[in-house]
Amino acid sequence: MSHKFATLKMRQIRRNENQPRETFDEEALKELADSIKQHGLLQPIVVRKVAEGGYELVAGERRFRANQMADNITIEAKILLPDGDDVEISDMDSFKKAMAENLNREDMLPLEEARGFKKVLDQEEGAAVETVAKTFSKSVQYVNFRLALLNLRPEIQTAVDMGHIGTQAAVQIAALSPGNQKAVFEDWKKGAKSDNQLVHMAYAMRKQEKAAKQDSMVDVEEMTEEQKAERSRAQAKTKNDLDEIERMCTLLEDIGKADPMELANSLEGEVGKRLEQMDRVAALLQKARFQLRQAKAHADAKEIMVNPDAAAPDLAAEADARLAELEPTAGDAEPEMDVEPAPKEEADGRAELAPAAETESESPAESEGAEAEAEPIAVAA
Repeated sequence: MSHKFATLKMRQIRRNENQPRETFDEEALKELADSIKQHGLLQPIVVRKVAEGGYELVAGERRFRANQMADNITIEAKILLPDGDDVEISDMDSFKKAMAENLNREDMLPLEEARGFKKVLDQEEGAAVETVAKTFSKSVQYVNFRLALLNLRPEIQTAVDMGHIGTQAAVQIAALSPGNQKAVFEDWKKGAKSDNQLVHMAYAMRKQEKAAKQDSMVDVEEMTEEQKAERSRAQAKTKNDLDEIERMCTLLEDIGKADPMELANSLEGEVGKRLEQMDRVAALLQKARFQLRQAKAHADAKEIMVNPDAAAPDLAAEADARLAELEPTAGDAEPEMDVEPAPKEEADGRAELAPAAETESESPAESEGAEAEAEPIAVAA
């Protein structure tokens, strides 16, 4: 897109009502204004001419506001020029330019990105997730994950934008029915769940929702006597197996306290073999531990899960009350996530995530999902 540079009067420029970025940090604006007073504006804003006269801001809203705060009456600008026979730069081209700048600077909140992607999809002729991803140099998976956030209840969207709930957990929650989203959110507000735990619990609840809709969950009261007996035997075996692990702890504790030199003498010629044995035990223990954490997530989900077919509540009526309760507390901070999402799209273009097996950092990541529910997989430490 061709352009030219010019010094414009501030009063010649109007703000863009369709600015994709909605939130600006006032303290950061003051710092930028002080920098502009001292060093000047280091990067020009981007504007376009409008039919009614003057210019409209395309990119650089933050710089424009800071320049106003610095009491400057002029500003350096890059003026976009229409190509070919076009009379002016279109509203959509202007919006995409602003969106691209903010995305590249990582200045946008997750829901601002989601609404921006949705606007392009809805208003640009022929737009698809793939073309939107290419336009903004993002992966299709990234765009799909952001779009999924639009399915969240309003109060959860606010919690995500405030940084209280991470986007990885939010995408999992977004796949739930509105009623179960509310149940997860109410449970999260008690302060006992980390982002990792939210990921696992929401994933488990989604599986239970699907099972309930497919009538594949059998209530104990509906079981035959033979099924109840089989269930009791399976429960007893699982508990006995776990009790055996407890008895192994004493043996492992003794080995852990042993002097390495004496241990080498005792295992003369077998140290390497025994170390390989211990590595196998450690790997199996990690997998078993992950399965138990998944089981805990299913148990937690079952306790708070509501009927997935129940009528959705009036979200708008409840949103304001919920937002007032979102003031940050020490327990609300988002934990660091050590594993980047690695999702896969389903056949319909939407992505479904499955928690990955725990590494030593205990940070779950999204595994590749398919139409059938994905099983958790192990990832390298």
